[in-house]
Amino acid sequence: MAATDTLARLPASPGQRRRYRTIWISDIHLGTKGCNADLLIDFLDHTDSETMYLVGDIIDGWRLKKKFYWPAAHNDVVRRILKRARRGTRIVYIPGNHDEMFRQFTGMNFGGVEIRRAAFHTTADGRRLMVLHGDEFDAVMLAHRWLAFVGDALYHLLMGLNHWVNVVRRAFDLPYWSLSKVAKHKVKNAVEFISRYEEVVARAAGERGVDGVVCGHIHNAEIRDFDGIEYYNDGDWVEGCTALVEHFDGRMELLHWPEEVARREEARAHAAPVRNAA
Repeated sequence: MAATDTLARLPASPGQRRRYRTIWISDIHLGTKGCNADLLIDFLDHTDSETMYLVGDIIDGWRLKKKFYWPAAHNDVVRRILKRARRGTRIVYIPGNHDEMFRQFTGMNFGGVEIRRAAFHTTADGRRLMVLHGDEFDAVMLAHRWLAFVGDALYHLLMGLNHWVNVVRRAFDLPYWSLSKVAKHKVKNAVEFISRYEEVVARAAGERGVDGVVCGHIHNAEIRDFDGIEYYNDGDWVEGCTALVEHFDGRMELLHWPEEVARREEARAHAAPVRNAA
């Protein structure tokens, strides 16, 4: 990609934001060491939208019950989201399985944040999308809840290892890299589970008469089509650090924020010699 093309995609300055009609983010897992709060803060500081959907597992109640962990950066994430609501952005919060304690407040509004069990979104080009966290379609969650807790514990062990891998990478000035994401794509059973999950969610959306579905839950950002039903997964802010966005013409796009940050740094590196020469 040419440097001029890269610069065209990125903010001209730190104070300039990229505007979208809609943003979907989920699986932030505030309250855990695996949460990439710094990358999410960078995302929130460089983007804006008319509507933002928080598609579940924003706060990890499961981990907070076991051990309280809440650094200042996690407060900064919450503060930025509430600030958007005060500025007039519509914020819709759809609790997931890790923050299910907030489901009891469905239908209420706190600080400009609407809490919903599910939502329906109409895109700029007229498509109707169902928005929900997605744990409703997870067979493990439905049939073997105890196994989900075991899996959660093992997952956080892997996240701890992922943290130290990236500490070393930063020391060598290398970009963020997700160990667990790579492992998940290497394990056959995980790949089969993801494919099956996506198909089940898309089929359920089709039965409800909508054009597509937006969900989170499985930490796997994806855009797919299942027999005319659009499946969108906005990913997570633990492993992939991704968001789903709708442009003002209705076009949908997945943003992989570590890649966006790397491109921004590359653009600055290319721009520096030009400024120095001037």
